[in-house]
Amino acid sequence: MRHLGVKKHYYTSRLESINCLLVLTNVYLWAMPRYFIQLAYNGTNYNGWQVQDNTPNTVQQVLQEKMSLVLGEPIEVVGCGRTDTGVHAKDYYAHFDSNKIDIENSDATHVFKLNKVLPKDIAIKKLHVVSDEASARFHAESRTYEYFIHRFKNPFIHESSLYVFGKLNIDLMNQAAEYLLSVEDFTSFSKVNTQTFTNNCNVTFAQWIKLNEEEYVFKITANRFLRNMVRAIVGTLLEVGREKISIEEFKTIVANKNRSDAGMSASGHALYLSNIHYPTSIFL
Repeated sequence: MRHLGVKKHYYTSRLESINCLLVLTNVYLWAMPRYFIQLAYNGTNYNGWQVQDNTPNTVQQVLQEKMSLVLGEPIEVVGCGRTDTGVHAKDYYAHFDSNKIDIENSDATHVFKLNKVLPKDIAIKKLHVVSDEASARFHAESRTYEYFIHRFKNPFIHESSLYVFGKLNIDLMNQAAEYLLSVEDFTSFSKVNTQTFTNNCNVTFAQWIKLNEEEYVFKITANRFLRNMVRAIVGTLLEVGREKISIEEFKTIVANKNRSDAGMSASGHALYLSNIHYPTSIFL
């Protein structure tokens, strides 16, 4: 009977240990809320957004290091998209999970601490509490990019805008830009050999807007963008504006689905990711 008593005690202890482990597991899972971090950055000094093996000088790498320091735990962020070397973001989102359960109530404090340790060319705007399944990348409903050009040499904006000399027919450029709203396959403006499952995009806005006598901005909105897509479109539209490519030739370039037929990619230093739109339902 003593032997049975020992076995009963053994199984009771094992059951209690398992229950304790389950409770701890549930607490751990509950204590890992998801957040969106909203930021802006000047990409001049960075090799793009995404972490790379051959350089530590990316926005994602720097952000993860400083967030880990401030929050006191290893932090990995997942961005809403990839920006190339030298490209900027006026409005960028990334998501991350954290053991800290007081971030929501001390948002301003954490934003202040992060901005204090981050370099001057990266600025945190806000931290948002979101649903556990929310993805900065896949839940984005639309993205807007802006590309800036100036028509006369200006030493004060040359690092943030492309100087375009000579004749430029903005009306023709806007005719070509409007055609993009009817296009589905943007292979002609995509980097080759990418791992995307489709080159289809839904462009809902594309227009050159006059800011003043000297400056113009090209704004384009779509549900998604391919790698190098905006810069390739801008480079090709500039060829239309110089009247080296007609509207019909522009349409043929799109139809051919061949990157080599389109114009050269415009420089990244004048390109900005300016807006990301998400469904309100993912924010808590």
